Amino acid sequence: MLLLISSNSEGQNLLRAKGASIVDGQGKEVILKGVGLGGWLLQESYMLSTDTLNAQGRVKRAMRRTMSASEVERFYQQYRDGFITKADIDFIAAQGFNCVRLPMHYDLFLTAAQRRVREQALDQASAVPAYVAALAKWYDADQLFTNPKELDGFRYIDNLLAWCKANKLYVILDLHAVPGGQGADRNINDGIVPLDLWKRRDDKKRLIYQDVTVRLWQKLAVRYRNEPWVAMYDVINEPHGMDAAHDMAGDNSEAQTLYSRLITAIRAQGDKHLIMLEGNGYGNEYTNLTPDKLPIKDKANLVYNAHRYWCTNDPTVGDANPNQINLIHNLVAFRGRWQVPVWVGETGENSNEWLTAAAQALNEQHIGWCHWNVKRVAGTTSLLNIKPYGSILTPEGRGNLLRNIQFRNCEPNRDVLDALMRQPGTTATKAYTSLTLPGTIAATHYDMGRAGTAYQDSVYQKTDYRRPDRWNLGGASRNDGVDVGLAHDGDNTALAVQHMTGGEWFQYTVNIKKAGRYVMQARVANEGAAPAELQLRVANKPIATLAVPPTTNAGTWTTLTTMTAALPVGQHTLRVYVVEPGARLGWLQFNLVAASAQGGQ
Repeated sequence: MLLLISSNSEGQNLLRAKGASIVDGQGKEVILKGVGLGGWLLQESYMLSTDTLNAQGRVKRAMRRTMSASEVERFYQQYRDGFITKADIDFIAAQGFNCVRLPMHYDLFLTAAQRRVREQALDQASAVPAYVAALAKWYDADQLFTNPKELDGFRYIDNLLAWCKANKLYVILDLHAVPGGQGADRNINDGIVPLDLWKRRDDKKRLIYQDVTVRLWQKLAVRYRNEPWVAMYDVINEPHGMDAAHDMAGDNSEAQTLYSRLITAIRAQGDKHLIMLEGNGYGNEYTNLTPDKLPIKDKANLVYNAHRYWCTNDPTVGDANPNQINLIHNLVAFRGRWQVPVWVGETGENSNEWLTAAAQALNEQHIGWCHWNVKRVAGTTSLLNIKPYGSILTPEGRGNLLRNIQFRNCEPNRDVLDALMRQPGTTATKAYTSLTLPGTIAATHYDMGRAGTAYQDSVYQKTDYRRPDRWNLGGASRNDGVDVGLAHDGDNTALAVQHMTGGEWFQYTVNIKKAGRYVMQARVANEGAAPAELQLRVANKPIATLAVPPTTNAGTWTTLTTMTAALPVGQHTLRVYVVEPGARLGWLQFNLVAASAQGGQ
């Protein structure tokens, strides 16, 4: 076990708020750009591809139908030990990020025996009162979170801090699954009864889950209060559903009370870390949570959070409610009005074009952000892709999962990394891979870059959560508007560009080694009833046209052959334009025509 308990002198180097900025111990502004470590200490079903099982607790309950409780616990120990390791953190640092956000489940701070009582309540609703009574008993006897050496949650934090400190990465501690559950969505918080954090009372009429939450943050503050590589405390992730429809006040008064308790309790431990608040509605709405509304004495070092998904990146578009801050216009205005730092604690789950536009707009405003997420199963929007593993309910599936989550078996999504770290602020494209002519070009190896420079597609991002827009109708490999999907070509399954509509195009950076005309072959299919047509251009000059006749079905592929115009030596852009829709393209192959044949023509 690695322990990182810093000396008191290091507490002077904590990040702090200076007006509307976050600064280090020397007063230099720090823009936190990070990655979420979701799926590690708390599973969310969509990232694990167990959607029908929903929350982590339900996954465990399903596993316990064929496994003993100790076997399930052993599997999860192996899972957590393999999901994030030093190799993952080294990789994140090497990409240029300067922080990670750690989503935590409170049950990892319980003892093994205490966790078993909670899991009985997960298995049987009638056991919930007994669990609540047990929590109250442990709370009164000071038996909660009391021995860090024996609790998994502290061990994982300590290990992570060691890896991050070696890479000069900050850590944001995020209580993602709060005692009782902070919202109605079990997938996010692994709650037993929705919104019980705000409602459940014990036999003494106490809001016992809130008392336990305060106690946990007290213990965390005592342990890490002087650790300079902890950037801030994200005390409650994404509270939501706090409205009249769920028998709550609807004005955030419940959150105002608990946040005030948490801030006061943390400060009482001598802890001056930044404390981040998350508003109602998945972290974004701050009515009665602004600094002037918080009934606390010490209002220093507060940070306000936004979670940005499926919304516009246009900085001129705002929300009529000034306390709803997921839109960039409102985020900037809120920061200016209250002179507090703001931070986008989660953003992502969108196309590369959207990711770049969001990062660029936030960078220009000196607002930090944290990409969600580091890895996920069959993930095209994450930094790392975990290969599908089968079913978590079978021994084979679990074995595959434990193997596939390891860093060495994950595949980096180079286009996502490029969109986040290189593309903001530039229109320059970058080759996805080295392409040389003569040679073969996989259709899916088009350049990395923004819509309008590396490709053009009719739908390339999602900016309205209410719309079902899909930017990649194929759902595989790349994360742009170009529709990449699996193609079944006879007995082979490969990737192809498909769902092409008129006016779309995509480009490749190619190094032409020899000048002259080429024989070009193209592996194609036609999804439509009418002929499709593709035009190829080099340096914006037409070099070849492909007329793709209708095929009998989407699984029928053919190889077309044509002659190109003369191609010049050097590095050039090769673009494929969709003149008539319907084609599917697997690859292009270029072979130089023999010199005698060229002369004869």
